[in-house]
Amino acid sequence: MYVCLCRGVTDGHIREAISEGCCSYRDVRQATGVAGQCGKCACEAKNVVRKELAKLGTLAQQSQLQSLAYSAA
Repeated sequence: MYVCLCRGVTDGHIREAISEGCCSYRDVRQATGVAGQCGKCACEAKNVVRKELAKLGTLAQQSQLQSLAYSAA
């Protein structure tokens, strides 16, 4: 889905930027140009960034728990 029509940025572009190392909304803005023109998309872009970072945080926590479980066994 397009998040930023002015710059042609999709939610996929945002997810890709995060997977390539962006770890904040500011990083994503710099990498993709989202919300760099009119700014109407900023709220939706932030929501996509928050959801994706939360998903990664959850995956990281699960990974840590699995590591602890294996080391305890």
